[in-house]
Amino acid sequence: MLLRETLENVLSNPAPTLSVEDELTRHFQPAWKPAMASHALALTGVRRCGKSTLQGQVRRGIKGESVTINLEDTRLYGMGPEDFPTLLSVLGARHPKAAVYLDEVQEVLEWERLVRALLDAGRRVCLTGSNASLLSREMGSKLTGRHLSHEVYPFSFQEHLEFTGQKAGAAVLEDYLRRGGFAAALRAGPEQGATLLRELLRDVVHRDIVTRHSLRTARPLMILALHLLAHPGQPLSLQALSKGLGLPSVAQTGRMVEYLQDAWMILAVPRFSASFKQRVTSPPKYYAVDTGLAAANSPNPTPDLGRKLENAVLLALRRAGTAPAFATAPHEWECDFVTPTQAIQCCARLTPENRVRELRGLLQAAALAGAVKGKTRELLVVTLDQEDTLIEEGQSVRIIPGWKWLD
Repeated sequence: MLLRETLENVLSNPAPTLSVEDELTRHFQPAWKPAMASHALALTGVRRCGKSTLQGQVRRGIKGESVTINLEDTRLYGMGPEDFPTLLSVLGARHPKAAVYLDEVQEVLEWERLVRALLDAGRRVCLTGSNASLLSREMGSKLTGRHLSHEVYPFSFQEHLEFTGQKAGAAVLEDYLRRGGFAAALRAGPEQGATLLRELLRDVVHRDIVTRHSLRTARPLMILALHLLAHPGQPLSLQALSKGLGLPSVAQTGRMVEYLQDAWMILAVPRFSASFKQRVTSPPKYYAVDTGLAAANSPNPTPDLGRKLENAVLLALRRAGTAPAFATAPHEWECDFVTPTQAIQCCARLTPENRVRELRGLLQAAALAGAVKGKTRELLVVTLDQEDTLIEEGQSVRIIPGWKWLD
């Protein structure tokens, strides 16, 4: 149990944060309007993706007194529900009406009780967390109808341009696909940045998964993580993963995949189907949360730019709040992403050799159910540096450079 003096010291001398001068204003800001002040705002995402920075920007945009508590602060180690009454008492005495900003809440057991007590006291609450399942489960059980969620990702392509001071173009897009959007890695330069991204993967695996779930060894998990990061956009069944990587069992592989998703290392894209059974039983595609993270940890000496571009397109769709699916008729055709308004194929370059395959997938996806009523899906082929408009079977297909389309 923490001493009252310790909690008072934490509030009086908070852990240092990044200076405002070093920040980039994030493009994707959460819509936390005054009318929703009674709802906790939860910013979730992988470690070091900028949640704390975005939280600070949200804080500066809201009028009134506020307090930030970093729950990774070593002075708060061991904090639990028995400390909540004392913390609430200290807050009441020092900052009776202040909004409260909690950073990395998954570090404290039963944190949702603290958030609920703060909301019940009429305070505005914003929190960050790095575990998707934990946050959704606890908020769903204790904060039903009283929270808003906002997914935070590493820099988009446009944010990458602003941060690095570069101008959009094919060469810069390749740089983005290789280095990604983690600010610390970009600031450190290509070689040191890659080292930081490898250390980030180890940090997430050990701190957010192995320790949290009391795993006996990190080796199978690391093997699985490296494989998924190196092969974005490929449908992979648990059986195939277990057999191909020599993992102990299908059940264990499934749990490890869930752990990696919870820690925001990988993102799953389901198969599009009118059949519920087919949607839930078909293997999903997996993508990295950042192309730079995937590149730095990939054993492949020659990067597949088409796959990395596909990964970047998925991230752009997710940032925009879209949940795409992929569509396929095995051995016949495939479309990378399908939404109610678009069908999208991704390839480094459209050539005579791949044109038939890419366009067939688009045309088949255009006819799928689920489009916005009264409209047809826009058909797109996103490439590295090609631009054109084709008419295929009476339908317009737009070819667009990724450096123009992304965000």
